[in-house]
Amino acid sequence: MSRQMTITIHDPDVERLDELSSVLRRELLDLGVDDVERASAGEAPAGTRGIDVAAIGVLLVAFQESLVAVTAIVGAIRGWMSSTRGANAVELTIGDQTLKIDSASREQQDRLIDEFVAALHGSGKPDPPTSSPVP
Repeated sequence: MSRQMTITIHDPDVERLDELSSVLRRELLDLGVDDVERASAGEAPAGTRGIDVAAIGVLLVAFQESLVAVTAIVGAIRGWMSSTRGANAVELTIGDQTLKIDSASREQQDRLIDEFVAALHGSGKPDPPTSSPVP
């Protein structure tokens, strides 16, 4: 069954936000998810060249539902935040469950991520992330 995750990257610098979301999009596609698209607020009104700044940092990730897939995606986001000196905060939403990763310590992030993944699947500890494509 296919699921969708919404990833919202928060950063006040629009150019940096565009770069951060592009890098994360490529990393998620490398995992083998079904698709990663930027959110769109629709077309700009006729005669304008508007850009939806809020949508720049929003990625929609389609993936095959599994505990391994969610764990791999969250692990990739955590690694991206560490390696790019990521955004101020990132929010992950699947259905009605939302996780916000920000300036918390690594231990706090680990605990919150484990709780998020477990809540999504109604189980205890998540499977460890894998480096192979997401099933």
